Amino acid sequence: MNELGGQLLSDVQGRTRERVARAALSRLMEPQDAAGLALVRAAGAVDGLRIATGELEPGPELEKEVTSLLADNGISSGGAGLAAALRRWAPRIPDLAPERDLATMQRLGGRTIIPGDPTWPAQLADLGLHEPLCLWWRGNELEFPPVRRVVALVGSRDSTSYGASVTGDLAYGLGQRGYTVVSGGAYGIDAHAHRGALTGGTTAIPTIAVMAGGVDRYYPSGNEDLLRAVANQGAVIAEVPPGSAPTRYRFLQRNRIIAALAAVTVVVEARWRSGALNTAHHAESIGRTVAAVPGSIHSANSAGCHRLLRDGGAVCVTDVGEIAELAGSSGEGLVEDKGAAVSEHDGLTLEDLILLDALPVRSTTSVEKLAVVAGLSPESVRAGLGRLGLLGLAVSVSGAWKRSGKSG
Repeated sequence: MNELGGQLLSDVQGRTRERVARAALSRLMEPQDAAGLALVRAAGAVDGLRIATGELEPGPELEKEVTSLLADNGISSGGAGLAAALRRWAPRIPDLAPERDLATMQRLGGRTIIPGDPTWPAQLADLGLHEPLCLWWRGNELEFPPVRRVVALVGSRDSTSYGASVTGDLAYGLGQRGYTVVSGGAYGIDAHAHRGALTGGTTAIPTIAVMAGGVDRYYPSGNEDLLRAVANQGAVIAEVPPGSAPTRYRFLQRNRIIAALAAVTVVVEARWRSGALNTAHHAESIGRTVAAVPGSIHSANSAGCHRLLRDGGAVCVTDVGEIAELAGSSGEGLVEDKGAAVSEHDGLTLEDLILLDALPVRSTTSVEKLAVVAGLSPESVRAGLGRLGLLGLAVSVSGAWKRSGKSG
């Protein structure tokens, strides 16, 4: 083999190791695990995995670099440093089988893409440290459209007939103009966005559904036929590996991907406190354009849209032409409404939310099993259960734990 051939072989082998490592890390770590992402940024995916699994010692210089990366992103290393992260990841290490996950994707006719692949969406780099480790992809094997040709349509799951009609018209019109419509695959506005884009689409990837769980299972089940059509004609993607459950925390984290993929995020209908507003704030935080469709002042489903418009965070749009104009020219925390009802989950830390998602409703489970499911250290699980117990969100039965009726 000549020198050029040897170099090409080495490059291919290097990409394979990188892909396997990122696949493993995506199962080991929850989405947007700041310490994990900083570790990969500092050490690379291959060595990052070796450190995360205890095969390699990080060393003081690397720990210092991780702490610095976290600080640069406004994250205190107090509870999010490398030492705490290693304890958090430990319970999941025995279940790592990246080759199995990659084989599952092949069997499904999908693949796993990583930064540097020709099909990797370049616009995800705008997420900085929070760029996904990889994407699990079911769909057309084609080049991803540039950000200026992608529009996100999001909104309420319990959409009104007005919202359904407007979303369908906008998605169809955007498809006719050659845009890719991205949404979350949920009931309501998301579903109408995907349907309209499939009907009117003229591009190779007319629509993309970003899942909160693994792409091996179309969720919600009532949208299975629709999501299967999206995968056949466009793409269904996720940052978590096959078999991953679509937990509440992961729904919130996938919103940043929807926002980053698109030049414009359009909120069609949203209640005062809505996940669609979370997507809009993600878009705003990375400099994307946010737009909102006005509705009836008597409709609670448009209260969130009017809130965005009133606060100046969104541009008012009423037709496809206005959205296309915004695309051509082209935050995570919601501002609390003082008069709004307070949710039982308000004020919980991210770890507490993850732990709450992992708790079963009917049966009980042990601390050790919760550590594996939640991806937390046993110490963090015990501390979190204590907090959830005090809030009345979890109950202990003979030393085992489950959710309380209050946490439903």
